[in-house]
Amino acid sequence: MNSDLQEAWALAEAGDVSGLMNHLRSTVDRLAVADTAPLVRRVAELTGFADLAEAAAAVSADPGGSRALYAYGYACVERGASFLAVPALRAALRREPGSPVILRELVTAFEDEYRHGEAVSVLSEHEAVLTPWPDRYLLAYNALMSGDVDRAAVEADGLPFPEDEFWLPARGRLSGMLARAREARALGRLGPRDLRGWHFALTGGVLATLSPFGVDQGMNGRYAYLNDDFGACLYGLRRLRTVLEAAGRTPKTVSLLPGRGDLALGLAASQVLGLPAEPFAPGRTDTVVIAYDLANVGDLVVDLYERAAGQILYEHATCWTEPPQVSADVSTLLCQMLVAPWDEKMYITPDGDMARSPADDREAEELAAEILRATPTPDELPSDTDEELARFVAGIAPMWPADGTRDRVRSAGPVPSSRFR
Repeated sequence: MNSDLQEAWALAEAGDVSGLMNHLRSTVDRLAVADTAPLVRRVAELTGFADLAEAAAAVSADPGGSRALYAYGYACVERGASFLAVPALRAALRREPGSPVILRELVTAFEDEYRHGEAVSVLSEHEAVLTPWPDRYLLAYNALMSGDVDRAAVEADGLPFPEDEFWLPARGRLSGMLARAREARALGRLGPRDLRGWHFALTGGVLATLSPFGVDQGMNGRYAYLNDDFGACLYGLRRLRTVLEAAGRTPKTVSLLPGRGDLALGLAASQVLGLPAEPFAPGRTDTVVIAYDLANVGDLVVDLYERAAGQILYEHATCWTEPPQVSADVSTLLCQMLVAPWDEKMYITPDGDMARSPADDREAEELAAEILRATPTPDELPSDTDEELARFVAGIAPMWPADGTRDRVRSAGPVPSSRFR
C-alpha cells in the first residue's frame, strides 16, 4: 500500500471526514478508483449518504464496469464531491467513448471544479457525437469560462435556435456574456488576471475593489478570509458613488432591504449618495438597492432576479466560491469567508490565546452612524484607484447595467484564485 493510501486509511479509521476529503482532493488523481471507492464508502457511511455508499460499494464489486463507475461518479457530483467523480467518469467514458450521458456528467464534474479547459478538451475529443443542445452549447460556455473568447464565439455562432425552450435562458446568458466579453476586450481588457474585466463579462456587474493581499501568490484580487470593518463599508459606498457618476446613472432613491446589516448599509448609502431612502419594493425603478451580503436576503432574491428600469443592485461582499442566487450590478469585493463588522470576532490576546469579542447588537440606525463616522481606509492595490475604476466604468457604460435578469454565475471564470476547501 503506497503512502497516500496509507494516510487516507488512517484518516478513515479515525473517522476524520474533513481530513480524509482534503487528503483525497490532493491525491485522487494519483490513486486508482478501485482504491478510493472504499474510502468514499466509509465517508458516505459516516455522513449518512446512503446513495453514495451504495454506489461506492458497487464500484468495489465491479471496478471495471462502466455502469457502476457512472453511477458512482453521478453520486459524487450530487453530494458535492465532483473532484472524486472526475477519475471515475473518465474511466467510464474510456469504456463507452460514445456515451453522451457519461460525457455530459463528466463535463458537469469539471464545471463544478472550475476545470473548464478540461471540459473543452473532453468535448472536443468527442466532437463526432456532440449535439447542438446541450453539447455544443457546453463547448461554447466552457471555452468562454476558460478564457477563450474566440472559440466560444465560433461555437455559439454555430448553434441553431433551440427546439426545446428549456435551453432559451442558457442561450440568452451565453449571448450576454459574449457581448460583454467583446466589449471588455475592445477596451483592452480580459487578460489572464483581469479580475474586474472578467467579472463584468461573466456577471454583468462592476467589481469596485481588488484585494491587494496575495495578488502574486494566487489570489489575483479576491479575498479569502476577511474580517470586515466599518471603514471598508464606507469605502465601498464611496466606490459605488464613483461607479454611478462614471456611468452617468442618476438614481432617485436608495431602496432599503430589511436585514439589520442591509438596512444599516442602506441608511449609510442614502447619506453618501445624497438620496432619500425608502423600504424596498419589487419593481421600483430608478433606485439603488443596497445589500450587505445577498446570501442572507432570503426570499427577496426572487424579487431581485428581474431588473426594473434604472434599478441597480449593490452588494458589499460577494462570495465567489458560493455565489448568491442573483448577481449584483456592483460588488465592493469578492471574498470566500466573511466576518461582518457587527459579528462576533476572534482575536489573539496579548498572552497569545484566542478569544472572542461579542457581537455588536446595536440597531441598524446606530450601525449606519458608525459606518458614516468610520475612516475609509481601503485595502487597495496601488493601481486600483478611483480614476482607474471610473475609466473602466465609463468604457462599459453603454452595456451597464444590463437589461433583463440577474443570473447566478456559479463559476469563478478564467481568473483563478487560491481557496479554502
